[in-house]
Amino acid sequence: MISMAALPDRAVIAVSGDDRITFLQGLVSNDVAEAAPGRAVWAALLTPQGKYLADFFIFADGDRLLLDCERSQIAMLVPRLSRYRLRAKVSVSAEPGILVHVAWGNGIPTLDGVIAAPDPRLPEAGRRMLSLAPLAANASPLDYDRHRLSLGLPDGSRDLEAEKSTLLEAGFDELHGVSWTKGCYMGQELTARTKYRGLLKRRLVPVAVDGPLPPPGTPVLRDGLDVGAFRSGLDGDGMAVLRLDALDAALMCGEARLTAKVPAWMRAPDSTG
Repeated sequence: MISMAALPDRAVIAVSGDDRITFLQGLVSNDVAEAAPGRAVWAALLTPQGKYLADFFIFADGDRLLLDCERSQIAMLVPRLSRYRLRAKVSVSAEPGILVHVAWGNGIPTLDGVIAAPDPRLPEAGRRMLSLAPLAANASPLDYDRHRLSLGLPDGSRDLEAEKSTLLEAGFDELHGVSWTKGCYMGQELTARTKYRGLLKRRLVPVAVDGPLPPPGTPVLRDGLDVGAFRSGLDGDGMAVLRLDALDAALMCGEARLTAKVPAWMRAPDSTG
């Protein structure tokens, strides 16, 4: 069965101009040159200190790059990206007329007039689509949220803390959100040091929730001691940032019991980095 949902909490930014690829290449975590028709790139924008600011899917569309990002971050991203233009031949603009959809399941068809690409994080995640008109959705954003939670995929600022989280603790390495060969970008030093020195002490992991869903930010406790925080969730599934030594422990979060469910795509904690 194929499921398709509109994602009204997503929006699109266009980066246009002759220098669009080199401009973004020096700013984001992944290789922008890999974006091509039918192939999207997942990347993050970091602070100069290497902490998370935003993430987005980059699509190639003729002489522009389209960034599928959180709608709530448009007001931050457009001026921030524009600030780095300097003499580069680029323009950065919000594109309110472009709608974001996602489809998952077997045999997703190609649709005329739709810019589409497989989600680069995991094949099971489905296909992301940009269109100028609403598509025939048969699922809701909540259905998609259940799907991505079942895969253990992070959902931007719902799961990562701006200016605090690092990419590797959120799985960007395993989920193809970082290039280790493309050259320098803003915040690269911390990301590389974390990987090659094995500095990770916590991970964002999917959790089973037995009890009332905790609000985001609720501390996760092991024997009364703080070992992490709950992030996003729906029904009996959620995401939590946990210390590596707590992944096998009995955990409490508010009135709920949590059980970490380390997904197959995530490297085991003792080999991370």
